[in-house]
Amino acid sequence: MPARMGQTKKKVSGGQRKPRASKDGTLGANDIAPAPRKHTRRAAPSRSVEPARQSISAPLVKPPYRVPSMAEIASVADSGYRALSLFAGCGGSCLGNRMAGIRVIWANEFIPAARETYAANHPGAVIDARDIRTIKSEDVLDAIKLNAGELDLLDGSPPCASFSTAGNRSEDWGKVKKYSDTQQRTDDLFHEYARLLKGIQPKVFVAENVSGLVKGVAKGYYLEVLRALKACGYRVASRLLDAQWLGVPQARQRLIFIGVRNDLGMDPVFPKPLPYRYSVREALPWIVRGKYGANWRSADAPSPTVSASMARNPANNTQGLELVEAMRGGTRLIHDTRGNRPAKDFTDGPCPTITVGVDGCNSYHYQVVTPRESGELTAPHVESESDITGYAIGKEWDRLGAGQKGKYLNFIKPRIDRPCPTVTQTGGITGAASVVHPTERRKFSIAELKRLCGFPDDFQLTGSYAQQWERLGRAVPPVMMSHIARAVRDGILCKLK
Repeated sequence: MPARMGQTKKKVSGGQRKPRASKDGTLGANDIAPAPRKHTRRAAPSRSVEPARQSISAPLVKPPYRVPSMAEIASVADSGYRALSLFAGCGGSCLGNRMAGIRVIWANEFIPAARETYAANHPGAVIDARDIRTIKSEDVLDAIKLNAGELDLLDGSPPCASFSTAGNRSEDWGKVKKYSDTQQRTDDLFHEYARLLKGIQPKVFVAENVSGLVKGVAKGYYLEVLRALKACGYRVASRLLDAQWLGVPQARQRLIFIGVRNDLGMDPVFPKPLPYRYSVREALPWIVRGKYGANWRSADAPSPTVSASMARNPANNTQGLELVEAMRGGTRLIHDTRGNRPAKDFTDGPCPTITVGVDGCNSYHYQVVTPRESGELTAPHVESESDITGYAIGKEWDRLGAGQKGKYLNFIKPRIDRPCPTVTQTGGITGAASVVHPTERRKFSIAELKRLCGFPDDFQLTGSYAQQWERLGRAVPPVMMSHIARAVRDGILCKLK
């Protein structure tokens, strides 16, 4: 039950209770079409339902992982609710709101690179580029042509690097430091959010921050923020939500504050976790697991059949199979490379004859692989900046097994059968420690990151590889936000007269 005024409650969404998913999704695995603005009050769902205890007559069906395209999201029926977004970044939370049928009519973003990406994906959007410290609530209300108290939702993600468990924590508090493309303090921005909240007085607000805000020495600041939000005239509750239980193939804990204006007489409502998670493999089906080790064979020995599951492993992995070329219909040529022979890549040259031996010598062999019936086997473009060969983390990658953490902070090689570990904003710096590709000595490509972060495949990112990675690493996953927005829409806004 949501916390009442004067109380706080924090809950990790991946806990023991994981109620069943909603069944009204129409756009894909992770989106729900908006409910009409006027409808009768529905009975509260039972809180005792657990996935393992569901009736055999109604088995849970886990939908394939799919994020709708930008066109599909744009076509979602308008629920009639309007929102503002502070610290909008590249627009992750705004996109999640739109998935729930809530239109963002004004946004503020101070970082030029983030603002450029936002504009590329939201043509015609109103984006205020000013430092939030200079913006007055009266300016915002004039821009959206509403009076105080009329707005439905205020959404915002105050920059929070000073409190992140991936950073220096208290050493950076109160200091002007590099943040993206600027120099500024970031530990005072929650109070700027509260200042505008008090002046605009929306019916509901949602604020997102890092999980580190409620951990260790930062707890005092968390309580200060909570008091400031309540002082604006709201019933406020906060919970730790994990994106992996809200349809995103990434373990990403975030602290979510939800507040309802006192005069409305309602408590905050949070989304229920899904009863399943998506793995790296489900998000990136072209990553396939080698099931059989390659063995030495003579040049005269027949080449064995290779399944599609062996199609995409790197030259130096334990399975010893490297993708060489994608051919018509998804068929691929691979070259067995484990052992003393270097990898050979024929992607830019003519396809060689498929033989067992090379030059009549004992060798690993070339093999043809065809895709599975339901599998996506075409890998996306991979940026050259993702290659970590020659860096210290490249050597660390060679040493690690699946799911293991390296000696460098934030360095981890994910398991393909589980959600990806948290994607941090600095991972796009090639030599920087971060989550890396599970089967190839490189970072994830931007196309792969978009899927792991719950963004549409056709979402446009601008700037360099590092800047694009940063945008995704800082963003609220749209799919996660769509669940939060739907909970606010159905549990609060739809019930207001």
